[in-house]
Amino acid sequence: MSITRLDSARRHLLLMLVLTFSTGMIDAIGFLGLDRVFTANMTGNIVILGMGLVGASDLPVLGPAIALVAFVIGAAFAGRVLRNARAGWSGLTTTSFGITGGMVVALGVATLFAPPVEHTVWGFVVTGVLGLAMGLQAACARRLGVKDVTTVVVTSTLTGFAADSRLAGGTSENWGRRLLALVLMLAGAAAGAGLLLLVNFGTGLVVAGGIVLAASLVGHIDRRAD
Repeated sequence: MSITRLDSARRHLLLMLVLTFSTGMIDAIGFLGLDRVFTANMTGNIVILGMGLVGASDLPVLGPAIALVAFVIGAAFAGRVLRNARAGWSGLTTTSFGITGGMVVALGVATLFAPPVEHTVWGFVVTGVLGLAMGLQAACARRLGVKDVTTVVVTSTLTGFAADSRLAGGTSENWGRRLLALVLMLAGAAAGAGLLLLVNFGTGLVVAGGIVLAASLVGHIDRRAD
């Protein structure tokens, strides 16, 4: 592998780790502010939906269902758009991440003026838009193909971290990036919860969306430089 390609791979890894942090923020804000709904972590969302369907602990049903459907639509749309894109970071990658960030920022600004309320039409609209944006981001990150960093879930990352560790008889392959992904998701969730509790819902989304837009811009500039 050439130095240029290695440097590019490292930059892509850094950007995906940044997006992992912002995803932690968005999921925390959504879970705490939208009646226990995940808009990025669909594994957790499906579990909540399954429990909610049998009436366990008054868990929500409609919110998780809307987030799930919107996520699938966003991922399917990104998959179609990016199907013929060149390998690595392309103009379509910038556009896709840019749309994600723009949607989150716009939604944050809107909720500054009209905070979402649980079990209302506006609350469900916010849930759907966030799910759509996260589906778009997840599919774009998948297309970019940075190993062990999907930006939206860390279960497989945690599994690889443990199963490939020296404790398990492995070589601890990629332990650094795996650990960073786990820590950044945790830190993002803490930051999102803090902004929601100390400031408000909209500000948290504006900050998270701004991070996504910044990552998209950096990726685009690096692509042009390469």
